[in-house]
Amino acid sequence: MRKLASIQKIKEVFPIPDADRLELVQVLGWKCVGGKGEFHVGDLVVYFEIDSFLPVCEEFEFLRKSSYRSNDFMGEGFRLKTMKFRGEISQGLCLGIDKLSKLQGMSLEEGMDVTEILGVREWEMPERAGSGGTMIGDRPGYIPKTDETRIQSAPELLNEFKGLPYYITTKMDGSSHSIGVRDGEISFTGHNFTYKDDGKSAFVEHVKTAGITEKMKTYAEEHGLSSLVLQGEWCGEGIQKNRLRLKKPEWFVFTARADDKRTDLATLKEICRYVGCQMVPVEEEGDDLLAKYPNEAALLARAEGVGYNGTIREGIVIRPVTPVHSYTLSGPLSMKVINNKYLMKNDE
Repeated sequence: MRKLASIQKIKEVFPIPDADRLELVQVLGWKCVGGKGEFHVGDLVVYFEIDSFLPVCEEFEFLRKSSYRSNDFMGEGFRLKTMKFRGEISQGLCLGIDKLSKLQGMSLEEGMDVTEILGVREWEMPERAGSGGTMIGDRPGYIPKTDETRIQSAPELLNEFKGLPYYITTKMDGSSHSIGVRDGEISFTGHNFTYKDDGKSAFVEHVKTAGITEKMKTYAEEHGLSSLVLQGEWCGEGIQKNRLRLKKPEWFVFTARADDKRTDLATLKEICRYVGCQMVPVEEEGDDLLAKYPNEAALLARAEGVGYNGTIREGIVIRPVTPVHSYTLSGPLSMKVINNKYLMKNDE
């Protein structure tokens, strides 16, 4: 589960030109606006990441004008998104611990997750029939969620790439969909749910027509695999406003898992060729990520620019060529860097 609200330490405080009442504070790799003199380096605060959906209560009422949202899927609350103040990008929210009654009297330490205590949820829109279909249950356990950790949420991830051959792919702007084959049985999933093969899912019909599912079964049999999973981004008309401007829908695969383990880059490419599906574009391969991109600022600059089909790039995903366990993530090492210019234009 994503750590949306946590106890963190103020790392830096920066002035904002021509701003009498505001300044910029840094927490982890994030920067957000705070009141002038409100925070000091070393202070313990509660930091709420962007995409947090805060409950309606007196302590968050000051967000009503800028952040109130209400819909049938999420209910009502306050959504935090990327904003701009006096030309400075602000991502997230810092609050003093003393302003949150539910934390009073608790023993708190840096890094502690308080998401559930404060009733914070992740803002998301419902998976729609145009990209999914008839939901019949949660994802099977062998098909993991496709969430990627942002570099700003875990700056220490950059150092974990030291000495590792790496590759950078384009982060495609669509809806996460996966196919799993386990002991000959096929599952189709979205980000959260399994979908029925009943002719109502555009994604399922697309991959079946392309013969991808049968080729996955054959590949698994030929290689003696009990399970094979392909995970990718389903993009096109009716999905995320079709920001990639595709004339027909396409599924861009970014992960392959064989017998519950992520494959290396070469095997991912091989499987995509075998089953006849597109892989996300590989923008760059190299041997020394830190030498080329020594800090978050360099990576954020790398994430900018033109992406697929001449559109503004959503961002990039960085992985080692051969999977490596990350002690920070307690799973395979991987991180995403989102283009802030994309967020300012499309973060709705």
